Amino acid sequence: MLAASLPIQRPSNAKLLVVDACGNMKHLARTGFANLLHPSDVVIANDAATLPASLSGRHSASRRQIEVRLAGRTSLALNDVAEFSAVVFGAGDFRMRTEDRPKPPILHPGDRLELGPLRATVARMSKHPRLISLRFDGTPQAIWEGLVRHGRPIQYSHVPAPLALWDTWTPIAGPPVAFEPPSAGFALDWSMLASMRARGIRFATITHAAGISSTGDAELDALLPFDEPYRIPESTALLIEAAQARGARIIAVGTSVVRALEHAAALYGAVPAGEGLATQRIGASTQLRLVTAILSGTHEPGTSHYQLLRAFATDRTLEHMDEELNAHNYRTHEFGDSVFLENTCRRTASENQRSAAA
Repeated sequence: MLAASLPIQRPSNAKLLVVDACGNMKHLARTGFANLLHPSDVVIANDAATLPASLSGRHSASRRQIEVRLAGRTSLALNDVAEFSAVVFGAGDFRMRTEDRPKPPILHPGDRLELGPLRATVARMSKHPRLISLRFDGTPQAIWEGLVRHGRPIQYSHVPAPLALWDTWTPIAGPPVAFEPPSAGFALDWSMLASMRARGIRFATITHAAGISSTGDAELDALLPFDEPYRIPESTALLIEAAQARGARIIAVGTSVVRALEHAAALYGAVPAGEGLATQRIGASTQLRLVTAILSGTHEPGTSHYQLLRAFATDRTLEHMDEELNAHNYRTHEFGDSVFLENTCRRTASENQRSAAA
């Protein structure tokens, strides 16, 4: 696969690899996504807007330059912005590969961080020396103003030009709670949504604080995805209930939607309206309770997003999918091409055991 290096959400040549319920594959223009849908389908997307979650600054004690990437919180409330989990990098910026970034100074609880107009304290350390909980000084309004004035979108070196914040917002972006864009939603536009509605396809949203995709550190990446809060509106919960009653397909636009819906379904046996905190990992051993198919970006093997796709298909099917993506020069990363993956034919018991052990 090729790295998508231009921040164009809906290029005219965007591709879509379709993997049906028995593992058969075909290539389409991504604009043909709506034609794959049935009149009874319910399509659900993440309406989270992306935060300016990358903050450059200094570690007060050592005076060394750092970059803090906000990576998690426990609530979606707009006034609950004092404390975040965060990944800390040494000097440098997105132009350097995350794998090549120097380590930050050794961090301790109580350390002070100077992040532009914002000041923060390391509240506690987490499961890795670069993963911290930080607490901002000031009121919620002052914190928001500091983020907007000083923060910028989290970005990786495969896109060489600096991103504007609106480059990371999907057409349906609403509450600013995502740390990186729920980029599967880049495929949507208002014309597509109008076409779906005219054909009787129901569209709904959830809000999920989509987390970071990579840290450049294998041990830290192994902890992904972090816990992520979500909110399911009552209208969406009712649509899901009705779809289940009539045996209709529930199609997720993006991995964050799968994680939120499957967390709620596993916890309650249904999908109630309200807020939750997705703490689970979805992978080869997961039995999906709710989601029938997913529209997703193209993800590289080994990433947390790719691991989630293992709940939809056998490893053999995913290997074939990767071969097709590579052979047809699909673009990967957030501005890349897409796959539409149905929950494929049931695995045999031995396949389940091999997938879970991998």
